[in-house]
Amino acid sequence: MGKQVTSQPMEDILMSLLRTFVSFIILSITTFLIGKQINTHNNHFTFAMSIIIGSFIANMGFDLKLKFLPMFASFAFLVAIHFLLASTALKSRRLRKWITGRPTVIMEKGKLLEANMKKVKYSIDDLNQHLRELGTFNIAEVEFAVLEVSGKLSVLKKTAYQNIAKQDVLSKPFKEMNLPVELIMDGEIIHKNLTSQYTEQWINLELSNRQLQLNQVLYAVVSTNGMLYVDEYKDQLSAPTDRE
Repeated sequence: MGKQVTSQPMEDILMSLLRTFVSFIILSITTFLIGKQINTHNNHFTFAMSIIIGSFIANMGFDLKLKFLPMFASFAFLVAIHFLLASTALKSRRLRKWITGRPTVIMEKGKLLEANMKKVKYSIDDLNQHLRELGTFNIAEVEFAVLEVSGKLSVLKKTAYQNIAKQDVLSKPFKEMNLPVELIMDGEIIHKNLTSQYTEQWINLELSNRQLQLNQVLYAVVSTNGMLYVDEYKDQLSAPTDRE
């Protein structure tokens, strides 16, 4: 009896090691067959697949209470479903949109599309963070901004702010740039950002020059070049792009 008790833990360890090794081989083969899409998590479908595959592999490798062959059969069935949907999606644009989702236009013609932003729970702070990550500190430079299904932001700058040759930059006199100063957000003045130069009276004067009331302004920021960028709640776009 004593030998059986001591040998059982060793058998469990060896079985766990064997199952882990086999599971690793299966995972390597599966990710190779599926391709790069599963690694990029570039849409909801591949993200969900990667989570489920990881869960299956963990259970196959470490949970000795679960039989390996039934788990492997379920895993193989899951992979087969993935290949079937992926193959069908290549031929059907409607199914492809349902599986992968669609991008959402956040800015069009330099205007914020607040309705689209609300649909995807995307705030102005999120937009500014992503713009900074892309090296754009001035929202007034942006012509179009699209939130991809992967969560990344794609930006097309206005023509005047697109990349130019180095000699063109060197030929122009240097002008000091400053960080943007947010003054209005969601129709309210951000008082903590007011300075001796950008006062509440100055803001009201600028809005008056544009024939705007404070409650009509979604967002206003002094850009890096010192110009005031103002975006209204109603941008009067004839046909705003809604990709959501």
